[in-house]
Amino acid sequence: MPHPLITQDDIDTYQRDGVIVIRGLFADHVETLRKGVERNMTEPGPYASENKKEGESGRFFDDYCNWQRIPEFAEVIETSAAAEVAADLMNSQTTQVFHDHVLVKEPGTSMATPWHTDGPYYFVQGQQTVSFWSPLDPVKDAALRCVAGSHAWEKPVMPMRWVSDESYFPNKEDYMPVPDPEAEGMDIREWEMQPGDAVAFNYAILHGARGNTSQTRRRAFSLRLVGDDARYVERPGRTSPPFPDHGMSAGERLREDWFPVIYRR
Repeated sequence: MPHPLITQDDIDTYQRDGVIVIRGLFADHVETLRKGVERNMTEPGPYASENKKEGESGRFFDDYCNWQRIPEFAEVIETSAAAEVAADLMNSQTTQVFHDHVLVKEPGTSMATPWHTDGPYYFVQGQQTVSFWSPLDPVKDAALRCVAGSHAWEKPVMPMRWVSDESYFPNKEDYMPVPDPEAEGMDIREWEMQPGDAVAFNYAILHGARGNTSQTRRRAFSLRLVGDDARYVERPGRTSPPFPDHGMSAGERLREDWFPVIYRR
């Protein structure tokens, strides 16, 4: 039986469409995550970015790979239902941590999160993947937007640098250009969400988010997890996150001392 927060229909929808919403996944952990985000912004890590782009207003802060130094994030990863729910959605016997990600758009932030897929930036390959994106403030217009079914496209979407709009890797022929989902009439899924709700989506899902034109902050905590079939893959350049000196070879499972297994059936 799946975890009580989801149904078999949710699992089937996730497998088919690559994205679902889960109400209340982190509902019992919102205050802890808010404290963690505050700590993260006060003490940013080496990968923190302000995403400053000419002509854009407001503040769009993001940072990742901090859960092992921010106790609030570690607590939520270790005690929430996320690991078990992820295993259910992925049809996996195990759940491994890949990384955490914090995204904060202050009121009046005009910059959108560009349409992109996470998978091409990563050194991970596999079908059993899930990202949980959870707002820590009520969201409407600044919610995450996902293109249903895009995880099954024949070619991955070209990874781009968010501020400079340049290709992340040189092998452009291996990717399809970033589409315009609205102009092309794609099936965009988005939901009004309360703190602690979560969008679950496959690493290969095309997604983005509008700017935050509201009068309130939009803080979001994202948790990236992998399942049984995840393997290390070589990319033609520095990945994001880079995880320098990891020592893994192509085809290996992610090393468990860096990417711990947090759930086993």
